[in-house]
Amino acid sequence: MTRTSFARRTAYYSFMLLLSGFVVLPFFWMLSTSLKETRALLVLPIQWIPEKISITGFLQIFEVFPFARAIFNSVFVATLTTFVTVMSACMAGYVFSKIQFKGREAFFAIYLATMMIPGNVTMIPNYLTLRFLGLLNTYVGVMLPSLFNAFGTFLMRQHMKSIPDDYVEAAVLDGASHVKIFFKMILPLAKPAVATLVVITFMGCWNDFLWPLIVLTDRSKMTLPVGLSLLQGQYMSRYNMLMAGALISMMPILIIYAFAQKYFEEGLSVGGIKG
Repeated sequence: MTRTSFARRTAYYSFMLLLSGFVVLPFFWMLSTSLKETRALLVLPIQWIPEKISITGFLQIFEVFPFARAIFNSVFVATLTTFVTVMSACMAGYVFSKIQFKGREAFFAIYLATMMIPGNVTMIPNYLTLRFLGLLNTYVGVMLPSLFNAFGTFLMRQHMKSIPDDYVEAAVLDGASHVKIFFKMILPLAKPAVATLVVITFMGCWNDFLWPLIVLTDRSKMTLPVGLSLLQGQYMSRYNMLMAGALISMMPILIIYAFAQKYFEEGLSVGGIKG
């Protein structure tokens, strides 16, 4: 290794280390604040590492708000929405990639064009539709508009097109139905794309704030982001409690990403270059 290349590599890793520090710093501050006592929150100079670790903020948040119920609501809504959305996207991706029928590409182009419609434009029509159907203040009303995902269908189609058609043709000759081919052959081969879509969909559902705020009016049905927003008024000065709630809300996404990490990158790269 020459002196020039060594200097460039040292400068590169130093810059990336500095950049990583700026990225991690807010999360470290959130963790530190959640473990402080109330009197230590506004002490100057700032205590990055609390002198006395306290879990008061974690205990208080379950006392002042039905936080456990909000966590359950978010887990239920996000899990069920993710499952239905991913399955519908996988099925649609299989149809658009492996089943030949007249007008397939035109139908796919029209379906894909819905991605250009902003969510804010469809929010009022969706609300009026739910009111007509009597689905306001229900979990079905929260989940229904997001069950069909054009981006998810596009991602799965792109990945499934990279699977050789010979596999499907051989299975058809052996007498396998499309249902069996889909579940026994295509889904296992599309595992990286499925894991990627699961992480993206779950993250979007878990962090969704505006739509659950509009649809759900019962306090016992509110999801976690809506519940955390209610704490920012009366309990604004209790930063340890707010940071504890934010830290808890991050854990499911970190856990899911940790399990799906080895498939996540591969699914994005294959879905982006195959077509």
